Amino acid sequence: MYFDGYGYHGTSFEQTYRCYPASFIEKPQIESGDKIIMPPSALDRLASLHIDYPMLFELQNDSAERVSHCGVLEFIAEEGMIYMPYWMMENMLLQEGDIVRLKNVTLPKGTYVKLQPHTKDFLDISNPKAILETTLRNFSCLTTGDSIMVAYNNKKYYIDIIEAKPSHAISIIETDCEVDFAPPLDYKEPEKPVASGPLNKAAAQVEEDPAEMEPKFNPFTGAGRRLDGRPLKYEPAPASSSGSKDKKPMVTNGSAQPSTGSSSQATSRQAQGKLVFGGNANRAPKEKQKEAAKETKKEEQAEKKEDPKFQPFTGKKYSLRG
Repeated sequence: MYFDGYGYHGTSFEQTYRCYPASFIEKPQIESGDKIIMPPSALDRLASLHIDYPMLFELQNDSAERVSHCGVLEFIAEEGMIYMPYWMMENMLLQEGDIVRLKNVTLPKGTYVKLQPHTKDFLDISNPKAILETTLRNFSCLTTGDSIMVAYNNKKYYIDIIEAKPSHAISIIETDCEVDFAPPLDYKEPEKPVASGPLNKAAAQVEEDPAEMEPKFNPFTGAGRRLDGRPLKYEPAPASSSGSKDKKPMVTNGSAQPSTGSSSQATSRQAQGKLVFGGNANRAPKEKQKEAAKETKKEEQAEKKEDPKFQPFTGKKYSLRG
């Protein structure tokens, strides 16, 4: 069965047309939706068929193997021509005057759709959900793989349809559809802190080793001085290179006092300048102790005679008056 020579046949509508963008006709409003403008002969054929409303069509670009879906706004185009939004021509890889095949279809009502903006700018809008709802009112259907255009505040935002349920192409007219968003294409996740592993622990040990190799602080290693100006009766022990705090020189004034440990006994013997053998060396006879006391007294008297007396305030005096 043929209709007006355009080759309509059967109970379905299928025809080829040459497509042109909306800028060729004074209908700029179709750029904000997915509806096309068809010739009047298409309306006559569709009215004679038993099709479902609203009218939905499948667009096919055989040369690029691209498929999409759309609705219809008006039937005022020239015969053999259709006008469509420019963003839809970009999805279909169509140029001005290219041939596209139209076929009427029935699509299920959508229950879920997942969108992915191209840029993060779309998420910076104060209320992107309201803008999206307003824009989708001009759409009849959505097809997985398409990139729809949302115009807001003199700026165009492109959004990919990456998933749709219950089919790859759904109708969004008078239906409750759940909308989900995927991260934008230019979104970068923040860098995560590097977890502490065996390599980091080894590096930390290497950093701690130089600190251990540094020389330890050895207090009281300098020479002593007396306030009265007299020379010292003993020489200070040299500081040990190991810097250990346990080994400290023991200073005695003339006579050593016995202690309970063997180390204190050894130091007391070295202070007197005598070598004593045996474990009962501290039990010396009284006569030897008296002789040792006399010798120490004589040494102290000799040192007192040799040392000059300390005389404070021996300098000249000066007056503040000059």
